Amino acid sequence: MKIAVIQASSQSEKNELIYRTVKKYAPDADVINFGCFIVEETRYSYIEISVLAGLLLSSGAVDFVVTGCSSGQGMMLACNNMPGVLCGYIPTPQDAYLFAQINDGNAVSLPLGEEYTWAAEENLDKTIAKLFSEPFGQGYPKSEAARKMEDTKLLKRIRRSSQVKMTDLVKSLDKPLLDKVLTKKDVVEYILEHGKDDELSLLISEEG
Repeated sequence: MKIAVIQASSQSEKNELIYRTVKKYAPDADVINFGCFIVEETRYSYIEISVLAGLLLSSGAVDFVVTGCSSGQGMMLACNNMPGVLCGYIPTPQDAYLFAQINDGNAVSLPLGEEYTWAAEENLDKTIAKLFSEPFGQGYPKSEAARKMEDTKLLKRIRRSSQVKMTDLVKSLDKPLLDKVLTKKDVVEYILEHGKDDELSLLISEEG
């Protein structure tokens, strides 16, 4: 499993903490840290990061994205606008566990600024621990597991039917937004090297 860590620039000081915590609780995964880093001069909004998360997942370069912004809500909503992305908002360990087991998505958004008090690091640690505590998609509660898994399959089928292809979305983006997104060279280069969608890779290469 390949997991990308990438959060908005407004919370770049939390990046290393998120990366270390994901590596701690997903030790068998290949965890790739895309920032945003404190040292980066270019600043990326949650909307721009959501597009990058969508590109990483739609290209097949990664299997899962751990992201976040100040509230976590904006990033979750923005990521869910991306084709093929099912992103959960996980402010607590319970939310993380239920999202992983019931919704079986491929991205999560953490609240990294709102009410980030002295206990926040402990909560983040427990939240990521619970997220990766069991294989995804087993259903919950266990007595209703079969029904819950069928509901999740139905949700994903409906989402696929209601969304455009990622290549079509990229073509529809305003040029200033797309140009800004593609300045994140570590993400772009990783997609071009590891992505499995040749059409999307070609488009990114031409636009970049």
